[in-house]
Order: sequence, then structure tokens, then C-alpha cells
Amino acid sequence: MALVVGLDITVPPTASLGAGVPGATLSRSLGTVTVNDTRTTNPNTWLATVSTTVFITAGGGAGKTIAATQVSYWSGPVTKQNGGGTKVPGQATAAQAVTLTVPRVAFTKTSGNQRNSVSWAPTLRVAIPAAAVGGVYTGTITHSVA
Repeated sequence: MALVVGLDITVPPTASLGAGVPGATLSRSLGTVTVNDTRTTNPNTWLATVSTTVFITAGGGAGKTIAATQVSYWSGPVTKQNGGGTKVPGQATAAQAVTLTVPRVAFTKTSGNQRNSVSWAPTLRVAIPAAAVGGVYTGTITHSVA
């Protein structure tokens, strides 16, 4: 992994999607994600991506795992920004949600040369399999920027 000095991303440390039953779908905001770009290079474009692990409970295994195919994400629109350049959400609306079976684009800055920042409040949707057993499921959503 390469380190880009002057470019960072901050995310909420945790988020809870609440409780659900097998066969239901949970949908909640993950909180605010922010990219800060203090680089002075021209142009200073960037790409933020998102990925997930599986969600597991009590050791995983049959009925205790929710696969990435059941996890959808959409970034939503810009909630706050400053500085120049064009900033584009990966998925502006729920209709554009993507499964996190592979890393996906969360947000990009496609043009501009000023220091900048942008924030968004992505939503995660998890379809609970009908065969899921009761328990607290945990997984990791990872945002990165380069």
C-alpha cells in the first residue's frame, strides 16, 4: 500500500445497523466520511474506494455468515465540501447501490488543483439470509483514498 502525503480519509470508528430477522433487510447510514486533500500538486485528483469483509457471528460457519453478496453500499451526495475541483459520488442515490463483492468507487475528485475536502454519509444495506441464525454479526467496512 502506498502512502500519499497530504491526502487522508476519516471514517466513523463504528456503526450499528440495528436488529433484524432472517429474510429482512437492514439499511442505515454509516456516518460521515471525509477526504482531506492538502497537496499542492496540479492536478490533485483522487479516488476513494470502499470494501467489506463478510459479517459473522459466534465463530462463523453455516447460518452464521452473511456474504459480501448480501451487502450493498451507496455513497449518497456531497454533504459538505470546500476547495476547488469536481467531486463525484460513486453512487448518488439508493437506486445506484452496488454490492461490495469487490472494492467499489465511493467518491472521486476528477479535476482541479486546489486544496480541498469533501464529506458524504454513505448508506449500507444488508440482506439477512433466511437461514441466518440469531446473534450479533460484525464485519468491517473499509474506506481508502489514493
